[in-house]
Amino acid sequence: MKIIDGHNHPDWWGHDLKKFLANMDQYGISQTWLLSWHCGAGEYLPHYNKGIYAPPLNGPIPFERCIAYHDREPDRFILGCAPDPRDPQACRRLIAAHDIYGAKICGEVKCRTMYDSPDCLRMFRTAGTLGMPVTLHFDYDYQKTVDDPWTEWWGGTIHTLERVLAACPETNFLGHAPGFWIHISDDGLWEKTAYPPKTAPVKGEGEIVRLLRKYPNLYCDISAGSGCKALQRDLDFTRRFLTEFQDRIVYARDYFDNQHQELLNSLGLPEEILSKIYAGNAERLIRNA
Repeated sequence: MKIIDGHNHPDWWGHDLKKFLANMDQYGISQTWLLSWHCGAGEYLPHYNKGIYAPPLNGPIPFERCIAYHDREPDRFILGCAPDPRDPQACRRLIAAHDIYGAKICGEVKCRTMYDSPDCLRMFRTAGTLGMPVTLHFDYDYQKTVDDPWTEWWGGTIHTLERVLAACPETNFLGHAPGFWIHISDDGLWEKTAYPPKTAPVKGEGEIVRLLRKYPNLYCDISAGSGCKALQRDLDFTRRFLTEFQDRIVYARDYFDNQHQELLNSLGLPEEILSKIYAGNAERLIRNA
């Protein structure tokens, strides 16, 4: 079965090109969506400096590093580029990344701004005209004091996402990260924590389910601990969720472990569903890019 990793980064957490390719081969991954990350140096927690290759010159994960990997292994990597949407030249940069370098994904968008701002919507609509899906990172700010200046929040709330989906119907979006996946359940945990305990079963149907049913341009990026933990909470629910939305789920890692494959392969899902999640949906999303 073909496997595409729909979310990863160059020079990420100590993985240079050689280690990256060896890791892909170890887990049977044919191709990886290689995403950039552009935001201000003062917007992210210092611990990320352990994961990126050097202090940022053009964002924590410059598009130039994605290009360097792709130039050496064009059959293994699919380029993603997400300029900082607050840059007045963001749309021009995105068009150049697509037209000159062949970027097919607008991702990862991870900025300390509301994603339904005019600047963001302009870039998202540009991505839509280019046939590029947009990967959005959402995180809530749980910092309750002003003593620590290093607080993070990314993108806004789940309601921001709905406004984006409604405002850009011709653009496909992939929801990602704790601020998205915490809404798989209707239990109010999003107000308290980024990561629910493994013992917290899914209650009712969260906002993700409602949005998937209402907006055909929403997809789910299951990468990182946030996606995996959300699917581990309640395996019976997860089987129903992946079956109902089998055309809208994209296998992805955002790291170099194998926890997502281990989970998916343990669920007893039909091969037809797994083939969509592992590669078919990712291929379809970039078909026109």
